[in-house]
Amino acid sequence: MKNVFLFVLCFISALSCFGQEIDVNQEEKKVLDSLYREDQFYVAVTYNFLLNTPSGFSQSDFSGGIHMGYTRDMPINKRRNIAIGLGLGYSVNLFNHNLFIGEEENTEQSIFNRLNGVDFKRNRFNTHLVEAPLEFRWRTSVPETHKFYRIYTGLRVGYLYHFSSNFDQGDLQVRQTKIDELERWRFGATFTFGWNTFNFHFYYSLNTLFDKNALIDDSDKVNLNPVKVGLIFYIL
Repeated sequence: MKNVFLFVLCFISALSCFGQEIDVNQEEKKVLDSLYREDQFYVAVTYNFLLNTPSGFSQSDFSGGIHMGYTRDMPINKRRNIAIGLGLGYSVNLFNHNLFIGEEENTEQSIFNRLNGVDFKRNRFNTHLVEAPLEFRWRTSVPETHKFYRIYTGLRVGYLYHFSSNFDQGDLQVRQTKIDELERWRFGATFTFGWNTFNFHFYYSLNTLFDKNALIDDSDKVNLNPVKVGLIFYIL
């Protein structure tokens, strides 16, 4: 996961340099597009954490995510600094924590247990989602430059098509991919603000990762609302 993060950061830096070169060439040609669109491709790196957790739950090590996609920018005023964005993206997320996720050997019923007091090398789950962002966009953009302030807010609908939980205790390893209690349809609120290349990005999940049937000791609900905080980079 760390190698992937380094690759993405290098990729973003290359795109930024390429974008700056395009800006210079455009300024030299002095060709202005009065029907320009902004920020249609995005790449984001985030730190992930979980809210609405059961008692005794804690996160460990680094939990992060990589998100990328395309958003169709649709200006709704003459100045083109107010727009609606609708798109399609892909999101990969990793969460390190102390919640064991497994299943009964005979019944294949899901098991959720705290790992307090248990020694283990690794316990995490990762998610892969296809997402559709819908944003209301305000910015200070003009045709002459791609450097401007922006505030984007909206909703993000996603489908969690792959889930994998991994517990590693050395001699004992448990991998679980089929979780009936998983809420695969994801709904989240997003907020982005910044200037030029670097922009802060926030995501809060409006629904829990697991439904009401996911319980610890038959009484404590697992729940879990993912939250993502990081940087988002826009291209074009």
